[in-house]
Amino acid sequence: MDIATWLLRCPIIAILRGIKPEEAESVCATLEKAGIAIVEVPLNSPDALSSIFTLSQVFGSRMLIGAGTLTDPKQVAEVAAAGGRLIVTPHADTEIVRAAKSVGLFAVPGFFNPTEAFALLRAGADALKLFPSEVAGIPMLRAIKAVLPRNTIVIPVGGIGAKEIAPWMTAGALGVGVGSSIYKPGDDAPVVESKASALIDAVGAYYSSAGTS
Repeated sequence: MDIATWLLRCPIIAILRGIKPEEAESVCATLEKAGIAIVEVPLNSPDALSSIFTLSQVFGSRMLIGAGTLTDPKQVAEVAAAGGRLIVTPHADTEIVRAAKSVGLFAVPGFFNPTEAFALLRAGADALKLFPSEVAGIPMLRAIKAVLPRNTIVIPVGGIGAKEIAPWMTAGALGVGVGSSIYKPGDDAPVVESKASALIDAVGAYYSSAGTS
């Protein structure tokens, strides 16, 4: 499946920043039960590669598991070795994109302006992460979508909760990255279940109002 297909299964990317390896499986099981299909473990989480390995082994055949906050192309090989299939960056690093594509991983790099967006697409990015989206704002997404290639996938990340899902998707986002609104350090599985349910409900409400499914 390509990135678009994963996002059409569920447009929420769960960002598990700060998760520990010993809790990763139970949290991810809760996310899968809620309907989440894409999970990102930022590399600045405790022993992130161990968490990615565990999640890839347990859920990798059913969910898209990957890593975020990559800052060095050398980290791509480490993520691939751990079984991750998705690379996400906070910034516009074309070398990381090329490294990800060279080993068959999905690349979703961060950008904040048109120059970065077009450079990342030329490097082979599968989708673009608008970050920080709470600073860029919805008008930025509308403006950039008007000039990017028609099928470009833009995923806003930053400051997004249940109330923000419909406005961003109405503006053209195919998916959204969600951090503390779905998980923050200390959250156990029941807390994550409650947060995920609220987000899934918001997605369902958006699809209903938009007349899609």
